[in-house]
Amino acid sequence: MIQERHISVWNNCLNFIRQNIDPKQFEVWFRPIKPVSLAESTLTVQVPSEFFREYLEDAYLDILKAALKKELGVSARLVYVVTPVQKQQSLIYPAAHGNTPVNSKMISVETYSRGGNPGPFVFPGMQRIQVNPQLNPVYCFENLIVGECNKMGFTAGESISSAPGKTAFNPLFLFGGPGLGKTHLAQAIGISIKKKFPELVVLYVPANRFKTQYMDAVNVRNKLTDFLAFYQKMDVLILDDIQDLVGQSTQNAFFNIFNHLHQSGKQLIFTSDRPPVELENFEERLLSRLKWGLSVELQRPDFATRLQMLKARAFREGVQLGDDVLNFLATRIKSNFRELEGALISLIANATLAHKEMSVALAEQITDKIVGEQQSDLTIDKVQRVVCDYFNITRDDLLSKTRKRQIVQARQIAMYMSRSLIANCSLSTIGAEIGGKDHATVLHACTTVSDLMSTDKTFKQYVTDIEKMLAPVRR
Repeated sequence: MIQERHISVWNNCLNFIRQNIDPKQFEVWFRPIKPVSLAESTLTVQVPSEFFREYLEDAYLDILKAALKKELGVSARLVYVVTPVQKQQSLIYPAAHGNTPVNSKMISVETYSRGGNPGPFVFPGMQRIQVNPQLNPVYCFENLIVGECNKMGFTAGESISSAPGKTAFNPLFLFGGPGLGKTHLAQAIGISIKKKFPELVVLYVPANRFKTQYMDAVNVRNKLTDFLAFYQKMDVLILDDIQDLVGQSTQNAFFNIFNHLHQSGKQLIFTSDRPPVELENFEERLLSRLKWGLSVELQRPDFATRLQMLKARAFREGVQLGDDVLNFLATRIKSNFRELEGALISLIANATLAHKEMSVALAEQITDKIVGEQQSDLTIDKVQRVVCDYFNITRDDLLSKTRKRQIVQARQIAMYMSRSLIANCSLSTIGAEIGGKDHATVLHACTTVSDLMSTDKTFKQYVTDIEKMLAPVRR
């Protein structure tokens, strides 16, 4: 009877926990736990993996403390037995009990092993696993056009590929608007690492796919620990479009994977359409870690870089284009590499299928269809000039450091309008164009304008009038 007390105590804890958390989460995170022993007020339980233990400590510590206190009193103590997949001695960890008084002694328990076959991600007895890195060979450094828009990211990428996980660029956070080459650069780093260090486990995964894999693992019994164990074995993890990693449970899982890999000296690379400070619905603790390494903004390519990209892609396609056609395309499409490349491919396809000459006239027809009304002439400079005209101030006043109320409001409205009306315009870019302000200042200005619009009718009229003045430019 005494030997079975640990089971009854744990079952009572489970009943308490079941009433206070989501049923699905209970099945995933508490059903696999097995009671091992009870000595005085110290309960020892068995968990499937080290990640499982870390997640429990991180996500459910408070409810575990409450359940144990209810059953064993204020001196309650929890110890985990982590059973590894490989056949080796189990590891014993005391639980993190915050300020709860605990005894210093550790207890010895019998080693337990998991029965059954390991999951599809786990290979017992192997130091390395065989993983398809999911890298597109086209996205290599050799095919990457380097200009002022991406030079910093390229330089950091080369350093990382020579010493993954051992530079200050960990994690590397690449951000910028669509079509600016974030995925290409991130995959190029992965491809280069794999060439130089073929023994390393490299994986590229879009955030949406990671989230789907996690949800699938949660819904299938005994698959979650395999999923987590799989990702913990990565040497280089490239997560694309991290802004799509929404959902608290998914972020909790990724947070612990991040911690494990970073602490193990593994390389992490992320891409996003916005800087970390602008990521919405992200936990602060995860955001702080995304800022640990190097954040690099990929900007719109200048004319010389656009022209170089067109020449390189035309060469890869085996076609010759006149300089007039190349210059026209590079001048007409300014937004990003993706639209520029799409225009070139469309031009080649139309000329080939219709047996037409690849002329400026045909290029103009193609770009009209691709760009059309989406092409906007609105720039930060034009926003600033309209704001200055409205408030009857000079541009030097707007860019100055004066704290006069009218000029401060004009400056904040200019920042707000630039962010609201210009596509793919980052906070750092806006700040650089308005007196060298940082992204935090721009974000504060945008928030201030939004708040004043809801409380100050006169101020709201200012914003409405300026929007109307900018409308013809946007069209």
